[in-house]
Amino acid sequence: MQHGPLRNAYLDALGIDRWVPRHAPVEVQPTPVASAEARVIEVPQARAPQPAPDAFTKTPPVPLEPGIDWGPLRERVAACTACELCKTRTQTVFGVGNTRAEWLIIGEAPGAEEDRQGEPFVGRAGQLLNAMLLAIGLPRETVFIANILKCRPPGNRDPRPEEVARCLPFLRAQVALLKPKMILVVGRIAAQTLLATDAPLARLRGKLHHFGEARTPLVITYHPAYLLRTPADKRKAWDDLKFARATYQKLVAETN
Repeated sequence: MQHGPLRNAYLDALGIDRWVPRHAPVEVQPTPVASAEARVIEVPQARAPQPAPDAFTKTPPVPLEPGIDWGPLRERVAACTACELCKTRTQTVFGVGNTRAEWLIIGEAPGAEEDRQGEPFVGRAGQLLNAMLLAIGLPRETVFIANILKCRPPGNRDPRPEEVARCLPFLRAQVALLKPKMILVVGRIAAQTLLATDAPLARLRGKLHHFGEARTPLVITYHPAYLLRTPADKRKAWDDLKFARATYQKLVAETN
C-alpha cells in the first residue's frame, strides 16, 4: 500500500478517514488539484463551424490514413460531421495532455462543461480525477486524457452505437500515436464499449484487460462523476488505482 503525501492526498479528496498513531503529528496536505498553470495542454482547439444541414452523412468517415499525426488528426476531429452530434456541439473535445505519456485515461463522452471549454474532465469530476491520478504519482500534465466520443451527446445521454462506431477510429488513432503502456478506463459505458461486452462494471473491475492489436494493458475503475454521487464506492476506486499502478510498475520492471 502506498504511504505518504500522495496516498493521503487522494484519501483526503475522497473523504476517506486516515488512521494515525496517537500523538503523531498529522501532515497538512495541499489541495491535490493541478492548477491551470500546471496543466500541459496542447494548442487550444478552435471552435468548429457549424455545418449546413445537407452536410451530414449517414456513413462513417473516410478511414484515417495510416500514421496520421496529431495535428491532422485534431483537424479531422474538429471538422467531423459523421453523426448528428455535430448539430448540437459547441466544439469537439479532442483530448488533452502529454502526447508522450505512458498513461492514457479514457472516459465516455464530454459533458456540458467539457463542451464549453473543449477539454475533457473539467469541473468537480475533473478535480476528483486530478486527485485520483496525483495519488498514484501522476500529475494531470503527465498523462493523456481522452473520451470515446469527441462530441457531447445532448442532455448527457448515453452514446448511441452508431455514434461510437463513427467516433472510435479517432480514439484508436490516438492510441496508435501515443503507444501508452497503461490505459485506465473510467466508467461502465466506456469500459463496455472498449471491451465490446455488456458485463457489469463489478465484473470488469479488479481484472487486467487488454486493448487493440498492441494488447495494451487496461484497468477499469469508476467514473469520477459517479464517485461524487456515490461516495461509498470511493474505497473500491482506490483499490482499482493501486491495482493499475502495480500492474504498470510490474510491466516497467519486466521491460527494463
